[in-house]
Amino acid sequence: MEILITNDDGWGTPGIRLLAQEMSRLGHVTVVAPDSPRSGFGACITATEAIYLTKVESDIENTDVYISTGTPVDCVKLAVEVVYQGKLPDLLVSGINHGNNCSVNVLYSGTMGACIAGCEHGIPSIGFSIDDHSMEVDLQYFRPWIEKITHRLLDRGFAPRVCYNVNAPVGEIDDARMARSSHGRWIKEMRPHTDEAGKDCYLLGGEFQNDEPDAKDTDWWMLKHRMIAIQPVTIDVTHYASLR
Repeated sequence: MEILITNDDGWGTPGIRLLAQEMSRLGHVTVVAPDSPRSGFGACITATEAIYLTKVESDIENTDVYISTGTPVDCVKLAVEVVYQGKLPDLLVSGINHGNNCSVNVLYSGTMGACIAGCEHGIPSIGFSIDDHSMEVDLQYFRPWIEKITHRLLDRGFAPRVCYNVNAPVGEIDDARMARSSHGRWIKEMRPHTDEAGKDCYLLGGEFQNDEPDAKDTDWWMLKHRMIAIQPVTIDVTHYASLR
């Protein structure tokens, strides 16, 4: 099996290294990842400047590593057209993202933006995230679930234009279940700040407001109850009922 790995936190972060180690047991791994953090880039592409791709030394067995000056989506496009020269990998995995991609976060996520780009090319794609932004988060509880969930989703199959968004809690995990996206939004996002020159500016922050905290079939509820949430995501954004 040929497996493509990318992320939005950049190569060398703990999440992508653990993911590469786990995937290298399933087949040959090719990492094409940004050279620095691209969190929140969603499905952004680099359209106004050159993109550079460099192969670097890998210390992970059965793994080749490339870094790019582009976005996660750029990395997928570079992998398909430049590294693989048009031949598609058998699987794309993105992550492990430091920070969850539940609910509306999937719209902003570079991790899931890469999966959406994989969907566009017809590549089975899975995004992995953990509910902590710290680079020091303990990933060992999540580790044994990664290969298990990958096999489960490969056996389940990938419908056309559908990828999977996998979110894990921090610490002990009781189960992994299919989930839908919870309804909610971010509030109090723009924090006033003063820069080093004394000029007023704003920093992005905020709080997530869950509009259905008691709904037990959502990704957010499962994540807060020691379960991994597995959400099918479609790249077809048409609301068909409104066409009638």
